[in-house]
Amino acid sequence: MPVFKSIPALRLSEVTVNYEKTPVLWDLSCEIPTGHLCGIIGPNGAGKSTLLKTILGLIKPISGRIEILGMPLKKVRKRIGYVPQKESVDWDFPITVFELVLMGLYGKLGLFRRPSAKDKKKAWAVLKEVELEEFAHRQIDQLSGGQKQRAFIARALLQEADLYFMDEPFAGIDALSTKVVFALLQKLKQEKKTVFIVHHDLQSVESVFDWVIFLNMRLVAAGETKEVFTKKLIEETYGKDKKVLDSVAKLSSQKTRGVPIAS
Repeated sequence: MPVFKSIPALRLSEVTVNYEKTPVLWDLSCEIPTGHLCGIIGPNGAGKSTLLKTILGLIKPISGRIEILGMPLKKVRKRIGYVPQKESVDWDFPITVFELVLMGLYGKLGLFRRPSAKDKKKAWAVLKEVELEEFAHRQIDQLSGGQKQRAFIARALLQEADLYFMDEPFAGIDALSTKVVFALLQKLKQEKKTVFIVHHDLQSVESVFDWVIFLNMRLVAAGETKEVFTKKLIEETYGKDKKVLDSVAKLSSQKTRGVPIAS
């Protein structure tokens, strides 16, 4: 395990999670430093979303310890932003895009204190950042998949958190949304924020993340992308999945020819 001079963003110590007595995550231990974009990758059913929910206290592990910035979750909850999977959201809930984004302030304001004019100005600025200001007063169910994703990212950004956890923000979104999300992630990294992202596209891993967690119910590897994103560890994580093996072959070919991986 790497030794860090500063307190790591995330420390997992022998974390095990069961679902109806069936192991979902087994004995996970690793440390991830602050200020990085960290991809969590692995096959379907590997426990990637479960890991995020466990870190955020939405699922209780049966054993182990989780520290965020050296502290338990309850002491740093207000310093965390979360972007769930689109599929887990009730898009029929009657709320506008602007109202959704303002919900990012509820952790600081509480349920009964109204947002100030300054708060609303910040919300407008964030909406502009994700290129959704023209949709501010539209109902959220009227947005496209990529626009919905950007709206939830805007809600998280309004929290002005130190750590962000995002569950597949690139899944099923259009080219414009991909470009906007990628730019936002680079900006967060420049601001020394730490972002953990569940990700499924191996082709873009090297262009998006500087740290990677390989997960398949157990921890296969965790480290800097340039060191651990290798054919050997990809195959160890995904097994004999033909689609993945084809992707690995393509990545190897691109590296050999010096072709940059597209974002």
